[in-house]
Amino acid sequence: MQQDILNDALSVIKNAGNAGKAECMIKASKLIGKVLGVMQEKGYIASFEYINDGRGGKFNVKLSGTINNCGVIKPRFSVKRKNLEKFESRYLPGQDFGVLILTTTHGVVSHSKAKEIGTGGKLLAYVY
Repeated sequence: MQQDILNDALSVIKNAGNAGKAECMIKASKLIGKVLGVMQEKGYIASFEYINDGRGGKFNVKLSGTINNCGVIKPRFSVKRKNLEKFESRYLPGQDFGVLILTTTHGVVSHSKAKEIGTGGKLLAYVY
């Protein structure tokens, strides 16, 4: 029984990358699609496409082989723009290495984009 679909999706991506596979299939949702968009924008996955299977749909994710680790952040901490550095040092291995993904009033964005916009939000995941 699934409890956290984002966690399941990132686990499948991480395990497929560790196994050296070129692509993987994960269940689709709007949130997962937006997180995959941020990961593609930052170069962690090559591409993804939605496949309608008549039920909930799936994403076919083509991996680029650049993911060392990824996962969700539980609980989903609320973070202000000025406190982003604290969470960067907690979840990412080095400065300017990796991405925190957070949901804001401007949509699902990376932590660097949130700093540009000047907004905070809730932490969803990390990728490096």
